[in-house]
Amino acid sequence: MAVRTQWTITHDCGHEAVHDLAHRPADRRAGFARWLATRDCTDCWKSAREADTLSKEQWLAAKRAEERQAADEWAARFHMPPLEGPENILDWGERCRHRLMVAAHTALVVEGTGDEGEWAALEERARAITRAGWWIDQREAEGRDLPELLDAAGDSDRGTENPHW
Repeated sequence: MAVRTQWTITHDCGHEAVHDLAHRPADRRAGFARWLATRDCTDCWKSAREADTLSKEQWLAAKRAEERQAADEWAARFHMPPLEGPENILDWGERCRHRLMVAAHTALVVEGTGDEGEWAALEERARAITRAGWWIDQREAEGRDLPELLDAAGDSDRGTENPHW
């Protein structure tokens, strides 16, 4: 007599489904069937994943809105000029600029040996770069690297061959 391959499982969600366990070794089918019973059925599992994805998207939108508000407040407080570029990247550029400038202040002044006078000069140089694309390009830079990055940018930010930035 062969060990059965078709198992009717009542899932944790309450739904009942027939599972073909022929791909499992015969001595492991019963244990796997018990494990399946502790899980949601495929349809409920998929629905839960879609709901998780939606909540992650909502979380990300809320996080970006929070970052944007902090960036706007910071820019107003420190008289940073608005960034220029295509409309679809301005928000991202503002958030990148804010993150890098805060990280630079922390690394160079708070934790480093720089003073507020040196920081004011550095901040003034940063105000000269108003292209959102430049700040986005620096999004993964370390805060302590800001002086060198501003040196490389020169007196005015160089353009790019990419017409979309």
